Amino acid sequence: MSDERETGLKLDPKYDRDGLITAVASDAVTGELLMLAHMNADALAATIETGLAHFWSRSRQKLWRKGEESGNILRVVEMRIDCDQDALWLRVTPAGPACHTGERSCFYRRVTGAGLERIDDSETGAR
Repeated sequence: MSDERETGLKLDPKYDRDGLITAVASDAVTGELLMLAHMNADALAATIETGLAHFWSRSRQKLWRKGEESGNILRVVEMRIDCDQDALWLRVTPAGPACHTGERSCFYRRVTGAGLERIDDSETGAR
């Protein structure tokens, strides 16, 4: 491969037309998927600088630090970027629920043929 973005060691995120990159956060200990959000260049820079997860709110059109109102911050243990640098994976230590609904993870329901079904904590790997 000759594409430096895909094989090199320079951080060069490929933002979409809105200037965003998808970011998923998982618990660094359990591996549980906690949330999916988006980052712009400022959110990525703030996350790298502070070690706390920052995102771009598409609904509010503003930069926000996860937990700035609730106190449920996500402390970044490790951040990885995929091969073509258009998605981020944050391995985090959560301080409380990751979901704005108060659920530990935003992914607390499964899709079934009958609709949605709540997932029991014993199935998620939650502590």
